[in-house]
Amino acid sequence: MASLNVGNLGEFLREQRRTAQLSLRQLSEAAGVSNPYLSQIERGLRKPSAEILQQLAKALRISAETLYVQAGILDERQGPSGVEVQTAIRTDPSLNEKQKQVLLQIYDSFRKENGYGSTDPGAAPADDVPGHG
Repeated sequence: MASLNVGNLGEFLREQRRTAQLSLRQLSEAAGVSNPYLSQIERGLRKPSAEILQQLAKALRISAETLYVQAGILDERQGPSGVEVQTAIRTDPSLNEKQKQVLLQIYDSFRKENGYGSTDPGAAPADDVPGHG
């Protein structure tokens, strides 16, 4: 079984699902995957494709990169990235959805103002920004 950390991924997904206050069924419907398949992923019995991870990330409102790192597909970056900060905001249970959206917009505008680009998953990456790192 390749070097995917399917057990850790499953635990991480379950924790993210619970933080988002979603049932297994709700997440499976939102991500467009079957309930039994999602259950098997959470129990570490299946290793999902990058596409499935992306669908799950979107449904959980976290970055796909976060799931790719958990699955062992990507190496974790040194220091907190914009994506990690964004994920922390989106998964903070002490904030309501409106507060999360406002914080994300402010954070994104500061990053753009400082030349680091958007943390929006649809935006182009800004990995080669001078002075970063």
